[in-house]
Amino acid sequence: MWGKETIINLYQCVPVSESMLKRYAKEICLLIEMKPYGEPQTPYFGNDFTEGYTLVQLIETSSIVGHFAGDSAYINIFSCKPYDEIEAAEFTKDFFGAKRIEVKILKRK
Repeated sequence: MWGKETIINLYQCVPVSESMLKRYAKEICLLIEMKPYGEPQTPYFGNDFTEGYTLVQLIETSSIVGHFAGDSAYINIFSCKPYDEIEAAEFTKDFFGAKRIEVKILKRK
């Protein structure tokens, strides 16, 4: 297997801030034992229903990306290094205080 991607959709989350997103990036990297490459990027942009933060954390084995709009969050964790996708998803749900979660796991060959 080349790698895997965990797609996490969260609904009814607590409001997010830039500092919260930076903390999440650091904590999720520690949890799944990934080495960050540089600092997380957290621009705020968009229009209408897409307005919100985007999180980009490069890791040595790929990336963690998230889009946050309203009370929803859409996060992708991709790595060619193995990690526990269920633990990552549960941590993410708890971190953002989501009431509902959808998770899909894609394996890349």
